[in-house]
Amino acid sequence: MTLLHIFLALLVANILGYGGGPSTIPLIQNQVVNVYHLMSSADFFHDLALANALPGPIATKIAVYVGFTSFGWIGAVVGLAATILPSAVAVVILLEWLHHYKQTDPVKGMVLVIQPAIAVLMLVLTWNVGVSGYTSMNLIHFLIIGVLAFIALVKLRVHPVFVIAGALIYGAIFIR
Repeated sequence: MTLLHIFLALLVANILGYGGGPSTIPLIQNQVVNVYHLMSSADFFHDLALANALPGPIATKIAVYVGFTSFGWIGAVVGLAATILPSAVAVVILLEWLHHYKQTDPVKGMVLVIQPAIAVLMLVLTWNVGVSGYTSMNLIHFLIIGVLAFIALVKLRVHPVFVIAGALIYGAIFIR
């Protein structure tokens, strides 16, 4: 049943997700943690942090981590397939339709309506990750990483890869 749950959790989240990998993360979290109870919220955020440290699309990385954590390598393959399947089918079936109707008012209206929902999903994800980070380390480490990351990204314009690597190194050295 676990393989079916992995497949359904990730398939549903990726069918309902719109706007790319980051916007599907709250949906994946809900399915994996609340609906199918494949892992705890803390474990999900741990897997999300590991997935963010690796290059590539976030939705596929988190799907592989969730599948692997829940059922090993077979679970990883099932999770990856469930994540890729909705996009592949949608591209094959809807590409011609979208090309034909992309300039119509109803399609433009749908896109305008969906954008605020994506923004809200991203805010909820940011809040949840922040709360998880705050509760898993003490306030001093949380503030040090947050302030240094902000300065590096905004003021010094350091590439995010180096900021993430720096935070990982800081965590490995100072947070146990």
